[in-house]
Amino acid sequence: MSLEQNIAAVQARIRQAALACGRDPREITLEAATKVQTSDTIRAAIAAGITVCGENRVQELTAHLADNAYAGAAVHFIGHLQTNKVRQVVGRVDLIESVDSARLLEAIHAQAQKLGVVQDILLEVNIAGEANKSGFSPQELPQAARQAAGLPHVRLRGLMCIPPVAAKAGDNLEFFAKTRQLFVDISREMGDNGHNKLECLSMGMSGDLEDAIAMGATQVRVGTALFGPRPPMGTR
Repeated sequence: MSLEQNIAAVQARIRQAALACGRDPREITLEAATKVQTSDTIRAAIAAGITVCGENRVQELTAHLADNAYAGAAVHFIGHLQTNKVRQVVGRVDLIESVDSARLLEAIHAQAQKLGVVQDILLEVNIAGEANKSGFSPQELPQAARQAAGLPHVRLRGLMCIPPVAAKAGDNLEFFAKTRQLFVDISREMGDNGHNKLECLSMGMSGDLEDAIAMGATQVRVGTALFGPRPPMGTR
């Protein structure tokens, strides 16, 4: 199928999943994970209705920004961000979803303060405790949220998680449910805070977006179902 047809198909899946659990489909944002895509492909996706692009690599992000490839869409950074590359991202994206350590949080705040901006962020949760993945443990998350709330040049907008690869539908329901509960608990602890208002729960990808929506996701990050299998780096 064409890119336009793929986007329409994913949007239909989101709509069906939302309606199946009594939610308004307009509550869920489709974020296109544009890792290894060309600037022309990103432009075509935006022309076909994509409103949020998520980039994994700083090098690709900066190249696409220089190429004005994201015009007409919001840009999020969704990959692992090293502290020595913070200055290339802060103030240049609408949201950093992958804040996975206290050290990174402080580095983002310092750069945002230097630039005189407030950087919107999500805290990444390592919800399954996987050794090969970054993120705060569920036990560490409340303290990280309190730390973020105390930094005036950082604005906490919610949580993000990447659970294990699901072998079949339903495999990740427990992890999505646990992340949703953390989201609710932290929102309750923070109370009515105009600066840090949790409203984004970013979870679910091509293979499990229906389960994520059923458990409360407000944003799903989709790459393969939109663009097909990723080409190897260097073959674009």
